[in-house]
Amino acid sequence: MNKSVNPSVDVIIPVYNAPELTRRCIDSVITYLGESIRTIYIQDDASNNETRKMLDSLLYEQVQVYHALSNQGFGKSVNEAAARSDADLVLILNSDTEVYENFLPLLCHAFAVDPELAVISSVDDRSAKYDFERYMRRPGGYIITYRFKGHAFLMRRNLFIEMGGFDLKFGRGYYEDTDLGRRLDQEGWRMGVHPDAYIRHESGGSFGRGQSYRALAKRNRKFYHSRYPDACRNILLVSGQCTMADLSVELTDAIEHVFRQGGSIHWLTSVPLPQLSCLQMRNNQASIRMIVKLMLRGWSREDKRISAVWILSDASGLLRVLLALCVRVRKLKIQKWKIE
Repeated sequence: MNKSVNPSVDVIIPVYNAPELTRRCIDSVITYLGESIRTIYIQDDASNNETRKMLDSLLYEQVQVYHALSNQGFGKSVNEAAARSDADLVLILNSDTEVYENFLPLLCHAFAVDPELAVISSVDDRSAKYDFERYMRRPGGYIITYRFKGHAFLMRRNLFIEMGGFDLKFGRGYYEDTDLGRRLDQEGWRMGVHPDAYIRHESGGSFGRGQSYRALAKRNRKFYHSRYPDACRNILLVSGQCTMADLSVELTDAIEHVFRQGGSIHWLTSVPLPQLSCLQMRNNQASIRMIVKLMLRGWSREDKRISAVWILSDASGLLRVLLALCVRVRKLKIQKWKIE
């Protein structure tokens, strides 16, 4: 992508039913992003007649609609639409998203200043659980993430094509975006989330949240973790008042390795950490209540459970005793680390 000129951007919206949400999404893209984009590729994944008629009635010059003969799923729909584009960047939007502002200048700037950035996402309604002020920002204003979510993202189109797009082994959808993120990370690319770019996400607007969703999500989650077993690593790290600057090089590298394999770190400290490195690092005040809560998390989902405990040398004696008991009950491994 040439930094001296504004990059060209095409929008891709895969559609499967939900005509009202889909129309709202398309209208919002035209309203807020129309002057910053070239073409909107609508990939209709064999929707019902109501949705098909709505799409065919669109009068926007920037919109091109393609009707698939059979239901192909999210991944294949996006792959086919991306192959039609020749833009520098492609903005992929779920049909149940809605734009409220032109966030493209922010996202494009991040690409311009970071040649190793592969993909960047906006935040949505579910992002309220993050205190973004605590996370370290990269040049371009974004925060590093190691878990890519594909409901609304801007990506280098040539790279998407070179990576083979979404893996079609995931079928109609779910975890194909997370898998692409793992492959990008393995190739040395960075992924980001820009906390100043917001988009509304209805979530489940096309697939819904019924039995078919749960069965498909469960199947693909199992397949994903069979491909990346270390993505199930959820480390409980407990310390006193130390910060990231106090960690040894060995421990810092170990934490980075967990992230790069798709895992997470939940760090309990006696006082809140002033800064966190990426969205897969969480921080709470160390307490008996919090340790018990984390240890009880994820009984129905193995990938959500604490898988190991790391304890730093400045952790209190009481917490050490409690951790030793929890580790014994849960049959986990405990690893001790010294502070530099």
